[in-house]
Amino acid sequence: MGLFLQVLAARLGVVTGKNLAEMCTAVYPRWASLTLWIMTEIAIVGSDIQEVLGSSIAFQVLFGFPLWIGCLITGFDTFTFLLLHRYGIRKLEAFFVSLIIVMLVCFCANLVRGEVASEDVLRGFVPRVDRYAVTQAVGILGAVIMPHNIFLHSALVQTRQVNRHDGRKVREANKYFAIESGFALFVSFLINLAVLAVFAKGFFSSDCTTSYDTNGVNTACVPGAIASGDTYGYCQLASGGEGMCQEIGLSQAGVALSGMLGQYADTIWAIGLLAAGQSSTMTGTYAGQFVMEGFLQLHLSPWKRVALTRCVSLVPAMTVAILSQQNPADSDHMDELLNVLQSIQLPFALLPVLIFTSSSEIMGDFANSKATVVTGWLLGGLVCVINLYLLFTNLEGLALGGIGIVALGGTCCLYFGFLGYLVRADMTLSAQRARTASSSRRISQDVEC
Repeated sequence: MGLFLQVLAARLGVVTGKNLAEMCTAVYPRWASLTLWIMTEIAIVGSDIQEVLGSSIAFQVLFGFPLWIGCLITGFDTFTFLLLHRYGIRKLEAFFVSLIIVMLVCFCANLVRGEVASEDVLRGFVPRVDRYAVTQAVGILGAVIMPHNIFLHSALVQTRQVNRHDGRKVREANKYFAIESGFALFVSFLINLAVLAVFAKGFFSSDCTTSYDTNGVNTACVPGAIASGDTYGYCQLASGGEGMCQEIGLSQAGVALSGMLGQYADTIWAIGLLAAGQSSTMTGTYAGQFVMEGFLQLHLSPWKRVALTRCVSLVPAMTVAILSQQNPADSDHMDELLNVLQSIQLPFALLPVLIFTSSSEIMGDFANSKATVVTGWLLGGLVCVINLYLLFTNLEGLALGGIGIVALGGTCCLYFGFLGYLVRADMTLSAQRARTASSSRRISQDVEC
């Protein structure tokens, strides 16, 4: 799905010379484009909160800083990296690549030390989501396919000069951008695979899965010597020893990895986590800049955009960091919810990019084929179904009360109502195309007569 959306976004930028935000402003009424802008900004701020928290946890593991100090450091260090922008986009891209290499090396190093069996990894590709893992599965979808990155990719392709009046050059550019996206996402896949495989090998136990049904929390099996906080029974470790079931996330990952892989595993993990946080911060900054310029026609320098986003995201991040001093699991719960938020926001980028790239008026000869259109709508429907399933799964058994039910129902109506409007807008464009084609045929027949 990620590759599919990235390719469509790149194709839109190459063919039209406009990014996705600019196209939304040009095609949709003002109220609709502003709604899309608000949804995208929510996704960007949510992602920025994650990046601040993740980087602050890395600083805590590496240097022993409290989380709130790590948040402050992360809040200001991005301004330093923005200096690279003054030396050109290629220098900035090289910096991104170096951060990605650091992530890949660190996480794969732990994968090698963990001695994960290849057959176990292959079994993990068989689709199966148990009830206790629904939130995490949807969270992975949101973490890997962030909506603002679709806006960003449609803008970044315009940094390359392409002769849009030459169909052969446009076709060639689309091909190479698709290859570039495929390679980037393959590296992302390897990084995610390394992280998931290590934690699945070291900390998954069927003994701990029952804690979700009995206590409503997901737990992992950790060695008893490093278990801290609330525990939910005993379990068998991958090594065969006895462990304890307890919640585990970014905040406890370093300690847990050290208990499993030995010395320096937590340091390697923290370096990779810090690189991930910094690279994501930079992409979020530039995505936010393109989104604001495209939707509002408001041009801000990168440092002003960072300051604006950080002022909004730093407050909740600091709040969670301070609360997490007493209960480290709070930061992990926030991270899970923010990943789910990205999945909920995804249709607001998916539908517009699919609609625009399927329009022959916008894309000309480069409009999506019927197979691509069908695939896109199936993916869009799948995301909506997943979000609905997540909603009902998490609300099951909750006593919301009358006001809560009304508020929830109203929010769902607004959410799916607006998505329905976007779909209807696509049908309207399709009808206009059909009428235009029909009129052209009639005119041609009259001329022949």
